[in-house]
Amino acid sequence: MTAATPSLPQFCPPPDVLDDLELMRAGALTVQDGDRLVSVHIPAHFADEITASGGVEIVDPEGVPFARLTGNAEARHDDGCITLPLDPEWTGRPSPRTFERYYVAPAVNAAEVEPGTVSVVVDRPLRTDDLLDLAATTGKRPLQFLVLAGPSHSAHSPAVASIRSALDAVSRLRRGHVVAIPLDPRSPAAKRERVVSAYAPGEVVALTPLPTEPRRHGLVLFFTGLSGSGKSTIARSVRDLILEGGERTVTLLDGDLVRRHLSAGLSFSAADRETNIRRIGWVGAEISRHGGVAICSPIAPFGATRDAVRNMVADAGGDFLLVHVATPLAECERRDRKGLYAKARRGEIPEFTGISSPYEEPTDADLVIDTTGKTIEQAVDAVLALLRTRGHLTKEEILEWSI
Repeated sequence: MTAATPSLPQFCPPPDVLDDLELMRAGALTVQDGDRLVSVHIPAHFADEITASGGVEIVDPEGVPFARLTGNAEARHDDGCITLPLDPEWTGRPSPRTFERYYVAPAVNAAEVEPGTVSVVVDRPLRTDDLLDLAATTGKRPLQFLVLAGPSHSAHSPAVASIRSALDAVSRLRRGHVVAIPLDPRSPAAKRERVVSAYAPGEVVALTPLPTEPRRHGLVLFFTGLSGSGKSTIARSVRDLILEGGERTVTLLDGDLVRRHLSAGLSFSAADRETNIRRIGWVGAEISRHGGVAICSPIAPFGATRDAVRNMVADAGGDFLLVHVATPLAECERRDRKGLYAKARRGEIPEFTGISSPYEEPTDADLVIDTTGKTIEQAVDAVLALLRTRGHLTKEEILEWSI
């Protein structure tokens, strides 16, 4: 009898890593490329289990297994995360995507490529002006439209519109074929060139960049910090001032309010706290998808969970700004407005962040504020300045603090 394959813990990587693995499977990237262009980064809270098991089973967002990575970690980072070696054993196929039939490997596509084919790299929806330019510059040569369609496993991938426009271009120009490539158009140039070259044996042309149009991206403004650090107070004040300015829609997802409504019934165990943060992140990401601003102020003690929220927002096409309200534990405990620290010290609240459960301080915060000795106005002004710097507010959009 053949020995059963030992089970491994399962892990669903971020969408861009899933796409990288699919490109490796298709032959557009190789294991050797992985040293420079691809890595599988395992969060700290999974690292010990995966290290002990000798590997991990990679699954897609629907839980479908399609690869196994085995071997010792290549590196363990300061934050406790590990990086696994890239020599995948392919065990299945991920769940189908929209326009799945156009996602083909370079070897399969090669049979469709005629001599003299011009490859058009499509990183946004095609417009009539693009088709006129192609008709003028390529003559009657064969065409293939290489649509950079990552993140391809997103339920609302923005690349769907690009694929649809490329199919329309084939119909209007009466020549060419379409290939969907699971690669984010914003990928580093080296990875983009490597992948495109696997599909394009001849001349490659890019679309003319569109002129920059003023457009407001959706935003998730995510506050993290200990209980009593001041994050909820800052978040509410920022919300109020933006609303008073009247230029942007804002939703406040406060940790306590979410607990009473969206996450009613969850405990304060590590697993339930992670579920609560992921729910907040998903709602915030959906708000950002439609151009709104979501302000979130949970404790969010674990770095891997904050990273998961960041990925949800990126997947939705929004911007993510992380504000670490870094008020020290001693000051938070001194304030103790709700008496929670006193209860935690008496053992009445198990797994209380900062006392009996860890808080992983972020190393990737866009802004760090210690509210010790600061007024609420000073803290809020720092946040508003960040929003202006990143283009999410103008000076005219908010009211000044009363003097």
